[in-house]
Amino acid sequence: MTQCHCGSGRTYEECCGPLIAGTSQAATAEALMRSRFSAHCVGAYEYLEATTHPDIRDEASADEIRQWSEHMRWTALTVLRTEKGGEEDNRGIVEFQADYTMRGVPQTLRETSSFVRVDGRWLYEDGHVHSQTVRREEPKVGRNEPCPCGSGKKYKKCCGRA
Repeated sequence: MTQCHCGSGRTYEECCGPLIAGTSQAATAEALMRSRFSAHCVGAYEYLEATTHPDIRDEASADEIRQWSEHMRWTALTVLRTEKGGEEDNRGIVEFQADYTMRGVPQTLRETSSFVRVDGRWLYEDGHVHSQTVRREEPKVGRNEPCPCGSGKKYKKCCGRA
């Protein structure tokens, strides 16, 4: 038994596994969001499509989600806040941070997602991705400045070539 990818502290088999397998349904918006993160981790793209509201399903087919996600290795999920989305609610909001690596570079996705219950089933309705400021550890090198590699050439003629 392995720990669940969603960070709940439970095993995958008792947490997100049954949701992704279709043997149970998410009781809360947060549970659905966590299972969707786990679905990215295990490549369950059909589950991601099936748990997306029909009004926006055209925007993200399983194949499109696969193309977007398969280059990433999802590493951690942190739920930052929830608003409603409980077992008695019909709408909910979950703000989260998802850490991943893309081509070996660590990155973070921060999103506020909206969920709605349709016919007793939670669905992803919409998401707002929060932009992040990228901070450089080194000062930016100008195109016409000497290349920091020490070659004596201008940066644009050396390491700055595209």
